[in-house]
Amino acid sequence: MSWDWDYAWDIVPDLWDGMKVALEATAYGYLIALALGLGLALLRRSRHRLVAVPIALVSEFVRSTPLLVQLFFMFSVLPTIGLDWEPLTVGAVTLGIHYATYTSEVFRSGIDNVPAGQWEAATALNLPRRRVWTSVILPQAVPRVIPALANYLIAMFKDTPQLIAITVLEVFSTARELNAETFRTLEPFTMAGLFYLVVTLVMSGLAKLVERRFGLVRQT
Repeated sequence: MSWDWDYAWDIVPDLWDGMKVALEATAYGYLIALALGLGLALLRRSRHRLVAVPIALVSEFVRSTPLLVQLFFMFSVLPTIGLDWEPLTVGAVTLGIHYATYTSEVFRSGIDNVPAGQWEAATALNLPRRRVWTSVILPQAVPRVIPALANYLIAMFKDTPQLIAITVLEVFSTARELNAETFRTLEPFTMAGLFYLVVTLVMSGLAKLVERRFGLVRQT
């Protein structure tokens, strides 16, 4: 099959619409992963084993099961408990929960790397526990792990094609539909791959800039 430039350019708008869906799912999923991941990291540090142990077990379970299985589970189970969400919402929430178990470990490593003297100083000043976290620990821990968190953003974006399993029409799904309509395989999938490649390269470049910025912060 020969390459048809006219057809390739004609399908760009359709693929771009799919890319916007992929970016939307990534953005919402990433926000959930950051917020939930930080919450899980803090709960894992609880002094109460009845809190820390179940959180650790749930996190390990989520990390040990495939994202695709989790997508099918959420898509099938949520309507049975009265949560009739759109497929894109289900996809974003599932991505967020899945990656929250990874970002929580990143946050934990950042917290663990805060010098012990900072904890001791906060204790000596008799600061309230909430103030210790918001004013002393987290402002030092979070900048240390931003480069690692940026890498998970890229990984999440590259996992968005799996949303095809729950009928979310992102770039790969759009390419499949175009293939089914025209029986042309070369242009839709090649262009879809190029879309993912370009966006991923942009994200990687931004991640490197962030890493340099916060790397300098850690050195000063």
